Amino acid sequence: MVVLSKPAIEQFYATQTSQPSIFFTGVPLIDLSKPDSKNLLVKACEEFGFFKVVNHGVPTEFITKLETEAVKFFSLPLSEKEKTGPPNPFGYGSKSIGSSGDVGWIEYLLLTTNPEFSYQRFASIFGEDPEIFRCAVNDYVSAVKKMACEIVELLADGLKIQPRNVFSKLLMDEQSDSVFRLNHYPPCPELQDDDMNDPNMIGFGEHTDPQIISVLRSNNTSGLQINLRDGNWISIPPDQNSFFINVGDSLQVMTNGKFKSVRHRVLANSSKSRVSMIYFGGPPLSELIAPLPSIMEGEDSLYKEFTWFEYKKSAFKSRLADNRLGLFEKIAAS
Repeated sequence: MVVLSKPAIEQFYATQTSQPSIFFTGVPLIDLSKPDSKNLLVKACEEFGFFKVVNHGVPTEFITKLETEAVKFFSLPLSEKEKTGPPNPFGYGSKSIGSSGDVGWIEYLLLTTNPEFSYQRFASIFGEDPEIFRCAVNDYVSAVKKMACEIVELLADGLKIQPRNVFSKLLMDEQSDSVFRLNHYPPCPELQDDDMNDPNMIGFGEHTDPQIISVLRSNNTSGLQINLRDGNWISIPPDQNSFFINVGDSLQVMTNGKFKSVRHRVLANSSKSRVSMIYFGGPPLSELIAPLPSIMEGEDSLYKEFTWFEYKKSAFKSRLADNRLGLFEKIAAS
């Protein structure tokens, strides 16, 4: 199990204000307040499946409050954190990722985005009413979900899809199967440069996100990498002023492959603690996932129809690095 030391958490605070924000210039940076943002968003989803946004409208106090609560939680002794787990499906987990044998240098807390979710299990470990933690999560998730809906509506505009809420209505549905994840990657002092591809030294192995859209926020510590179309991995330097957005498998299917679900991973860090917060916007379990007719324009569908429940069940049984959409791709006639 990953055991977190106190100095590791203190390092989190130290990195928050260390260096100015920088970014890899090849990854799109999109200002959501600009009139041309919808076209830039479409281009980014087509070429990368990944981008970052500024002027996102998420209040700074919501971000700060939840990051503080996350650090407080991961600073607790392992025996206390384990009182909220194991994740079945929600709760605390460490090292193991999924049920198929994947592991990482990570500990995490997986939560539902349902505001009615009970946080009573957190009462004993915080030594107080869990209302503070619950409010921090709900305020943050509500604001990030609003931003995610704005982004997918701009994407619909850019693709000239009607109605423009064709994607956002799935995230806003009361039955939406969206989840929220707090990840902590403790420092890995034993890590050497030639260990970077050792699966035991990976923070979170390469994968695509199965949902519609993912919204990522992390502290000022490196580790995130994305896989480009040419197969090369590039590191994405942290940027505290932005949110990182991933196209998910479901959005790739709904756009008939026009948008690409980005393959990404997180490397372990030898000296710094990394904390990330990810909102995974998913559809209701019964939702049929298939290419939208307005996207097809006479083209053949590249994918078989499936429900989100069917895909989620299939993805749960797979390994992280597997091509999960492979089972649902139509094989062209020879």
